[in-house]
Amino acid sequence: MWIKVCGNTNAKDVQLAADAGADAAGFVFAHSPRRVTAGQIAAFQPELPPDLTQIGVFNTQDFDEIVNSLRSAGLHGVQLHGELDFSLAERLRGEFGPRFFLIQTLHWNINGDPARAEEKLRNELRAIARHSDIDAVLLDTRTASATGGTGKTFDWNRAKDILSAEAGPLRIIVAGGLHPANVREAILTLHPWGVDVSSGVEFAPGRKDPDTVYDFIRQARIAFLEIEPPPMLPAAMDPV
Repeated sequence: MWIKVCGNTNAKDVQLAADAGADAAGFVFAHSPRRVTAGQIAAFQPELPPDLTQIGVFNTQDFDEIVNSLRSAGLHGVQLHGELDFSLAERLRGEFGPRFFLIQTLHWNINGDPARAEEKLRNELRAIARHSDIDAVLLDTRTASATGGTGKTFDWNRAKDILSAEAGPLRIIVAGGLHPANVREAILTLHPWGVDVSSGVEFAPGRKDPDTVYDFIRQARIAFLEIEPPPMLPAAMDPV
C-alpha cells in the first residue's frame, strides 16, 4: 500500500502528509494553480521529512528541464504526465540510477468515447509491461481542458476489467477525483498498489486541510487492509 499527497506548495503541508502516514509527497511543475518552482522547493527542502519520498510532476518531454528541476529541488523521483515516451524514461533512469522512482501517468479521457479510452489504456499498459524503466503507472482523469488535477473520477468499473487483464505485475496508482468519502470504493474496486490525492484534501488550491488529509489516509489504509489483510500469526502453543 502506497499513498501520495500531491500538489504541495509549502513545507507545512508536506510535514502534515508525513505525520498523517503518507508515503510520498508530490510537487507540480506543470501549469497549475499548485505549481511550484525548483527554487521554492529548495528553499524549504531542509524542513522536509527526509524519509518521505518526494516526487516532481511534469507535463513536459524536455529532458534537461526535468533533470535540472529535480536536481535543484533535491527530489527523489518523477511523475511524467506527457505522452508515453520510453526514450525519456530510459534517459532519466540512466541519469538518476536504479533507486530513482519513475511514475508514468496514463489518462482516462472522460469527455471522449469510452471504448476508445479503454482501448488506449489497454495498449499503453501492454507497452509499459515490456519496459523496465518505469516503476509505477498512475491512472488519472483527463478532460477536454486538463490532463490532471481535475477533481473528477474516471470509470472505475470499466478500468477494473482492463487492469485485471493487462496490468499483470505493474504497480498501479489510482488518482483523479479521490477524497475521503470515495477512496475506499476506489481501492476495493480496482485493487491498486497505491493511491494519489491532491484537490480532494484541500480547502483551497495548494493548501491542505489537516482533518481531511488524516481522514483520507485513514480510509485508504483501512481499505488496503480489506483487500490485503495481514497474515495471521500462528496460534500460541500450550505451555509444556
